[in-house]
Amino acid sequence: MGQRRRIGILTGGGDCPGLNAVIRGVVKTSLHLGYEVLGFLKGFEGLAAPAKYKVLTAENTTGILVQGGTILGSTNKGRFNATRGEDERMQLAPDLIEAVKKSFDELQLDGLICVGGDGSLTIAQRLFEAGLPIVGVPKTIDNDLSCTDFSFGFFSAVACATDALDRLHSTAASHERTMVLEVMGRHAGWIALYAGIAGGADVILIPEIDWKLENVCAKILHRREMGKMFTLIVVAEGAKLPGGKLVKQEAGSELKQARLGGIGTILADLIQQHMNLEARCVVLGHLQRGGGPTTFDRALATQYGAHAVRLIEEGRFGQMVCYDAPEIRSVTIEEAVKKLGRVDPNSSIVIAAKAMGLSFGDIPGYSNPFVNSRISELPASSKYNPSPLLLPKFEEDDM
Repeated sequence: MGQRRRIGILTGGGDCPGLNAVIRGVVKTSLHLGYEVLGFLKGFEGLAAPAKYKVLTAENTTGILVQGGTILGSTNKGRFNATRGEDERMQLAPDLIEAVKKSFDELQLDGLICVGGDGSLTIAQRLFEAGLPIVGVPKTIDNDLSCTDFSFGFFSAVACATDALDRLHSTAASHERTMVLEVMGRHAGWIALYAGIAGGADVILIPEIDWKLENVCAKILHRREMGKMFTLIVVAEGAKLPGGKLVKQEAGSELKQARLGGIGTILADLIQQHMNLEARCVVLGHLQRGGGPTTFDRALATQYGAHAVRLIEEGRFGQMVCYDAPEIRSVTIEEAVKKLGRVDPNSSIVIAAKAMGLSFGDIPGYSNPFVNSRISELPASSKYNPSPLLLPKFEEDDM
């Protein structure tokens, strides 16, 4: 009797609802085809010799479908880091590649499934180029991977942000406040866009559309003239300030990407400063990553896991499974990580949002002449100061 075939799987990057559903899909499909499955711990760090892993079985993966997080653990910093900023792709150290090759040889892996976003899949591509049998599974709540319609975890994050908007709506209306909700997404505005539409936001600010503070203030004033004394604003963490500055909580380094965040608080402060209105900011942060996956994400993640095993079975390495609605297909990992999947400002969903009166902060004034005249008549010392707006100073963007 020959050596039993063996597949490895790891989950890299930030945690995400649906990771365990992928693991379960891989295990169930692999066992059906006669593979043993090794789950590497803490992402790529567990892959380098000496490898850290556990054998995944039907017994120890029972019940994980609905669980958030990943039973294998993950990391988005450390030695295996291949991205900085929006486009920069870094090389892996030769000794790390050799350590991974040693683990492959010692464990006699027939293939490795790498579940991750653009950073983790860039690492996967580097390992494939080094001659290792790698397949990829797209994972990101940001939905910023190109070549796939949606990645699992995205709609779970949108559901969290939408629920937050539903809750903010009632408190904003009760106190006649402007509420700013800051959501994740890094350099893509998908979460802000979908949650903003689903949650009834009035203003959506995303990295892909340049905005001006006077246009946001004009929307708030427009609503107040209509008798709507509150406004809901959703802003993506990667939406740059007018002038192009990116707000960061922590600068990037060779071991980790920059940590974005803080634009929501700045925006709320600016609205209060220039309109003399009460504004508050809520930052969802890691709440968007936590909890179990939605039904759509469970189904999508399970399919990804099953089809990733199929790619290994067919020897189609260097490929990433993707969702080409309604089918699961595959593209090369190289093509998938070539550029970020970002919102098209001219897409049908943006056009629909604008048709309903949502503001993206890019259009000055409104067709209502009364509102436009009110804006032009307000003196600089009044509640609203359209020109110039006194933005605080920020350090130069080091992305």
